[in-house]
Amino acid sequence: MRILLCEDQDAIRRMIEALVGASGHEVIGVGTGREAVERALTEPFDVLLLDLMLPGSMDGFEVCERLRAHPGTSSLPILVISALDDHEARARALKLGATAYYAKPFRPLELLEHIGGLKAARRA
Repeated sequence: MRILLCEDQDAIRRMIEALVGASGHEVIGVGTGREAVERALTEPFDVLLLDLMLPGSMDGFEVCERLRAHPGTSSLPILVISALDDHEARARALKLGATAYYAKPFRPLELLEHIGGLKAARRA
């Protein structure tokens, strides 16, 4: 699967790229919400792994909102991975269209299982 990863912290982005890439997926990492939206609207991806607290003018909530509003990305699975672990952030992300929400520190095997489930559902 082709996976877009939006995470502003280099060390975390590299760790997730290595983890998901080692499972046989192609991972494209970006550091801003604006980059994530631009790439998702111009290239095909099967999943977006999205941090919420991003630098610049577009945070992860806005990324969700913009991608859900566009016909080409309205059904793209968006798996949030965020240090924001409160009810309000989780509810807001899910209301804006996030498919799932993982609080940092997250369980890598759980994330990989979710991605695997999305891959299996695509084949069916």
